[in-house]
Amino acid sequence: MKRSVELGEKPLSLQDFLAVARDGAAVIITEHAMNKVRRSRKIVEEHLKAGVPMYGINTGFGRFADVSISEEQLSTLQINLIRADAVGVGNPLSEEIVRGVMLLRVNALVKGYSGARPEVVSTLAEMLNKRVTPVIPEKGSVGASGDLCPLAHMVLPMIGEGYAVYGGARFSGAEAMHRAGVPLLRLKAKEGLALINGTPVMTSIAAFALCGAENLMKCADIIAALTVEGLRGIMDAFDARIHDIRGQRGQCASAENLRRLLQESERASRQGALRMQDAYSLRCIPQVHGACRAAVAYVRQVVEVEMNAVTDNPLVFENGEVLSGGNFHGEPVAIAMDALGIAVAELGNLSERRIAKLVDPAHNHGLPAFLVEEGGLNCGFMVPQYAAAALVSENKVLAHPASVDSIPTSAGQEDHVSMGTIAARKARQIVEHVEAVLGIEWMAAAQAADLQPGLAAGKGTAPAYGLLREKIAFLQEDRVFFEDQAVASAMIGNGELVDAVERVIGPLG
Repeated sequence: MKRSVELGEKPLSLQDFLAVARDGAAVIITEHAMNKVRRSRKIVEEHLKAGVPMYGINTGFGRFADVSISEEQLSTLQINLIRADAVGVGNPLSEEIVRGVMLLRVNALVKGYSGARPEVVSTLAEMLNKRVTPVIPEKGSVGASGDLCPLAHMVLPMIGEGYAVYGGARFSGAEAMHRAGVPLLRLKAKEGLALINGTPVMTSIAAFALCGAENLMKCADIIAALTVEGLRGIMDAFDARIHDIRGQRGQCASAENLRRLLQESERASRQGALRMQDAYSLRCIPQVHGACRAAVAYVRQVVEVEMNAVTDNPLVFENGEVLSGGNFHGEPVAIAMDALGIAVAELGNLSERRIAKLVDPAHNHGLPAFLVEEGGLNCGFMVPQYAAAALVSENKVLAHPASVDSIPTSAGQEDHVSMGTIAARKARQIVEHVEAVLGIEWMAAAQAADLQPGLAAGKGTAPAYGLLREKIAFLQEDRVFFEDQAVASAMIGNGELVDAVERVIGPLG
């Protein structure tokens, strides 16, 4: 794990983002970056001295953009902005997401287009490094002008208000800052706006959703290969020639994964040996998983760009111009997150159909009903399939796009908004649901394998089976299932499954 991440000279990578947000790596800001911050601030101060009108700096906000603010009131304007915008609702965002938000805001400020003082940047970085984490309610952002509401909650502790977590406990913002030894700020002209105008909340959530989705792409192939073995599925459907002549790269990658996972398998069958064709949930795994892969690849491109974007308003340029635009609009992230939600929901849909096939004696090719030998006395995997069905059905509701919705705010001044933060939250929830669905399939596929002893597993499916059986025993008779499901889901979400398989067969595509 990286112990520190430097900001200011090169783009922030997804790996660096996770190192800081999830693993607690320190943030270091280069002197070159700080010099850009100083130059930007100097331009703002020169314009203020000259009386140049600048949106949100010496004017009101939104519909009040044409209201001039006197010099004596500029600091009050910024503090009022934070207080007025801190109207969040709901449960707090996780600490790792909030750390990601703080990191992305620092990364934008050090580009030198925001006009904030170096002290503002340093304070936010010091809060990260000393693990002072503002409490940010998860709801309240419409995604333009960026994430105003949740970001205002991020700023409150910086000025001694709101709440923050420090040392594992929740304190008032002032107390958390005091305990950590981080001086409070008195915001000056432009700085409140520079801190809360932008897309770091939706982008932090998006980055975590993306990482989860990329992990699920591999897990879905691994677990599907186990199910292919459990149902004595036909390997010929994954022949490279079939996929190459279609030419969809995600499909080709998924098919190659399946071939590698099933290499040396005695459980998978060949065309015509047991039957001529499998159901689509087996035969079309590469086609469906591959389409999901393509969507996730698009999402990665959007998220990586947005992580390094300057998204506040107005923007201060080196030639002295201060321009008001709309980089805070979250539409790129909103559409990408809606696409991610749809793609991951489809992984879950296909997984649930494979679970249903495994448990159904009319379609599971000779396996006992609900994968238990004493059916009737035992329900076996009957109700885990219900749970999977419930999750994928809920995903269908969550996958309805947020980005196609808009509702005007600020008396029509902000007449189209992105709902990007809602899209990101929904996508992350879908990822969590599909981790659970795939966990149920993993258990069912391993149960099916145990019910057909004497046949060797594939080179890649063997470690997947072995990992599960280290922690979850064969189901001889009914037992409490939810704990097993939680264990399987956790091993998917934390990367254990992929690690176990890749140690044996190398990196999956």
